[in-house]
Amino acid sequence: MDRLQLINEAEQVLMHTYNRYQVVLDHGEGVYLYDTDGRKYLDFGAGIAVFALGYNNKEYNDALKAQIDKLIHTSNYFYNEPAVFAAEKLAKASGMDRVFFTNSGTEAIEGAVKLARKYYYTKHGRADSEIISMNHSFHGRSMGALSVTGNPKYREAFEPLIGGTVFAEYNNYEDVASKVDEKTAAILLETVQGEGGLYPADPEFLRKLRALCDEKGILLILDEIQCGMGRSGSMFCYERYGVKPDIVTAAKALGCGIPVGAFAAVEKAAAAFVPGDHGTTYGGNPLAAAAVCKVFELYEKGGVLANVNETGAYLAEQLDGLVRDYDCIRERRGVGLMQGLEFDAPVKDVIARAMEQGLILFSAGTNVIRFVPPLVIRTEHVDEMISKLRRALDQK
Repeated sequence: MDRLQLINEAEQVLMHTYNRYQVVLDHGEGVYLYDTDGRKYLDFGAGIAVFALGYNNKEYNDALKAQIDKLIHTSNYFYNEPAVFAAEKLAKASGMDRVFFTNSGTEAIEGAVKLARKYYYTKHGRADSEIISMNHSFHGRSMGALSVTGNPKYREAFEPLIGGTVFAEYNNYEDVASKVDEKTAAILLETVQGEGGLYPADPEFLRKLRALCDEKGILLILDEIQCGMGRSGSMFCYERYGVKPDIVTAAKALGCGIPVGAFAAVEKAAAAFVPGDHGTTYGGNPLAAAAVCKVFELYEKGGVLANVNETGAYLAEQLDGLVRDYDCIRERRGVGLMQGLEFDAPVKDVIARAMEQGLILFSAGTNVIRFVPPLVIRTEHVDEMISKLRRALDQK
């Protein structure tokens, strides 16, 4: 079936929930993707910050093939070796004590919110808790995740949502503090807002929130689904701030393509869950857990964090050059290999022209181009990206 036939077939049988590019991807190699017509694309989207190790990594593929031949799924009524090892690695990397594996980042948020509410219920004996979340945040598209997502365009059509959410201004400590009361169970935020426009948390803001949570006996939940797993240059972005949350969510690069997420918590929070409070059929199955184990192994073996710090700094410099050279670009924001350029107009056409140049980019909102490439890119890939993007920008 040729490309246009396949696209037409897809439009007939798939729900229309995405405005897809008119491209049918076929395979990948390193930091490049290839479509069914044989065209090559430099990938600066990594499947929305997922494929940190790049495509067709032989050691990763072989580990999954070996696990497939051994055991793919049982259920959580039994233990399995990969899940134990994966949990140990994630707990050590995050500084948390206990881990719950999910199938996605959205499910990780759902679990984190449930855990916070159960912690509050156990502590106070009341089911009237509230979660403070941030305006312009994005935490997922399920009903629970939408309830803590601070963007009306995602929420309006699905209201009434789950109650008990109070929204505050990101990076505005006074606004957040003014909304804390006796019903507050937790404060939830992305360490770097992704969909909201690539806004990192201000260091003083995050440290004050940590102190406020300690003072009031409430939980700090950090969503690191996109900015975690090395994308900032630290395994988890909050390490850069010297702040430790009570609960953290992870996904995306955690499995590097295999659907897996997790929420992890310190013991005082994790202890609120007892058998029957939460569960999942597929979460933490042997195949997903084997992927997590291999990801951590390859990060260490390949010096991924060092590469993010080196190449991320170079990417920031080159993007700053674009800001200087093009009046239509307002500013660069971001950390490590999670960067954004804010434009003075919608970026849809720029991204389309970049695709014509063989460059895959994604937006973050309407006016921001998001750069979240595989974490194994090198400076030469940055140079290639900048060259392609400049051509796209010059085509008015």
